[in-house]
Amino acid sequence: MKFLVCLKQVPDSTVRVKVAADGKSIATDGITWSISPYDEYAIELALEHKDGDPTTTVSVVTVGPARSRDALRQALAMGCDDATLVTAADTVGGLDVAKALAAVVKEAKPDVVLCGKQASDDDQGLVGPAVAEALARYRVLQRIEAPATADGGDVLVVGRKVFVGGSSRTNAAAIDQIRRFLGPYGYTVVGVGVSGCLHLKSAVTRVADDRLLINRNWISIEPFSTFDLIDVHPDEPNGANALRVGGEVVYATSFPRTRERLVQSGLCLRSVDVSEIAKAEGALTCCSLVFAA
Repeated sequence: MKFLVCLKQVPDSTVRVKVAADGKSIATDGITWSISPYDEYAIELALEHKDGDPTTTVSVVTVGPARSRDALRQALAMGCDDATLVTAADTVGGLDVAKALAAVVKEAKPDVVLCGKQASDDDQGLVGPAVAEALARYRVLQRIEAPATADGGDVLVVGRKVFVGGSSRTNAAAIDQIRRFLGPYGYTVVGVGVSGCLHLKSAVTRVADDRLLINRNWISIEPFSTFDLIDVHPDEPNGANALRVGGEVVYATSFPRTRERLVQSGLCLRSVDVSEIAKAEGALTCCSLVFAA
């Protein structure tokens, strides 16, 4: 299967943004740029599928100025296969961005196109639906429709199974729609009850083909009964979030006891400090990580 993920480069969430002299834009001097977090969720979803199916390819595309290459490099470092930059001014409008992305989609002919639900800089969710509208005459595109709401942090793909957490951000209507969308393609969609945390991936993530890292107190474990489960240490309830990239697992330094359990199970780990991000329940699966894979 061939995935194409549309992404946007935005000011990093840790940067203090200032208004430029024109009063209409931001001052870009000294700004650190990164991939919009919701687009990162889309990349992670595609890469999880790639981990389960080696024939899968994941491409990324962005529309923007030359500096947007840095966002594409981030995506490649996460494990994406190739990247496309459509050069455009920072001021280009959302509809023009959507038209440019649609042209790339028509040329690349992917099986699945993923977009983040909105950009974190202007907080708009225009581009994804506009791309879908531009492509509607070429192929059937599926969209989550109200009253359904869904968040990428609640979606965990393990092989041909798609686990979707029922949380404050993803409701039963969304799970039903995802099941209807993916069923014809051979995927089994399983709803998972989530309590005590923001997202499904706060409580369970995949660390190997048939092995999951899990906090049993925050989710219903029955859907995962066929997997080899590694429990987080009781003193580290937030330690269930890990990011598998190829044959390695990226893991937070904040949970040394759970890390030891992962190492003892034979996994190859790379440790990173995400303690500041964790204060807002941010985690590895919603961060860009640049490293030699």
